[in-house]
Amino acid sequence: MSTQTVFRLTQAEGISGLHATQEPIPTPGPHELLIKIHSIALNYRDTAIATSTYPLPIRDGVVPTSDMAGSVVELGPLVTGFEVGDRVIPPVSASYLYGAFKEGVDAYGSVEDGMLREYVVLPAHIVVKLPTGAKIGFREWAAVVCTGATVWNAFYGNVALRPGDTVLLQGTGGVSITGLVFAKAAGAIIIVTSSSDEKLEKAKALGADYTINYKTHPNWAAEVLRLTNGEGVDHIIENGGLGTIEQSLECVAASGVISLIGFLSNAGQQSQPSILMPALVKAVVVRGVRGGSKHQLEEVVRYMGKHELAMPVGKVFGFNREEIVAAFEYVASGKHFGKVCISLD
Repeated sequence: MSTQTVFRLTQAEGISGLHATQEPIPTPGPHELLIKIHSIALNYRDTAIATSTYPLPIRDGVVPTSDMAGSVVELGPLVTGFEVGDRVIPPVSASYLYGAFKEGVDAYGSVEDGMLREYVVLPAHIVVKLPTGAKIGFREWAAVVCTGATVWNAFYGNVALRPGDTVLLQGTGGVSITGLVFAKAAGAIIIVTSSSDEKLEKAKALGADYTINYKTHPNWAAEVLRLTNGEGVDHIIENGGLGTIEQSLECVAASGVISLIGFLSNAGQQSQPSILMPALVKAVVVRGVRGGSKHQLEEVVRYMGKHELAMPVGKVFGFNREEIVAAFEYVASGKHFGKVCISLD
């Protein structure tokens, strides 16, 4: 029987606990697809799982990562709508396909085995087929599985982003840069914050209208209000958590939306209900966003295909233990701009 290389995570060892194993290439069941993985994209969530700082359950020995792009190599006998050679991506969760988020949903790579391997079998009904005409590579498609659906949920899952709206993006990681690409295509005015002038220059090159270095402007909310003539911003992608929410509430516009996505600056912070008073005063929507559904990912794929949007991939690593560990460590360091991918081609 043919085998494949699969990476599993020994939880107690952190990122260095990623170990290669040789396992059988699975055979698809009647309603399943066997997919050859061409590219894997990393998220901050993956490093949190590897370092045991992820706030949700983790299974020891799990195959990590949720984001990949691949091609169909074998169909189960009852599968329709797919052909061998189709390029595909999965949603981040097999149980979050349509409608509102429900308690208990979690992505691949924490409890359920994820994508850090050469081949995977998935139920055909969860898989998203990629457009044939779009000139977008496997790396760029892998880069939008989690962040693309998450940002789409933030921009269109409640109060829809409109042309001319102002968007604030915190940082220059995968979620924020995905938000920059989508918001620019939608005709929004974009403000990006970062502690790195070099990264802010890259954000400008991608279309950011204004940038703020939060090291030189620690009260960055005041700068946001200055840039918006005191009106504030309509949409905020809130990546920082408790460490940044107070300033987000300060600079959000009346009836604006704050999408709570990240928890990067939660350490050492205590919840203070009083800081939420501006949300009441401004009638602001403060909305938790736990990824996006398969349906939202399908909308992302159509949008990207129509506009030929290629997601920025800042760095690519190889599919071997040394490079994969380096990729995880690179994302954990926060030095990356946009997405980081692992290439199997």
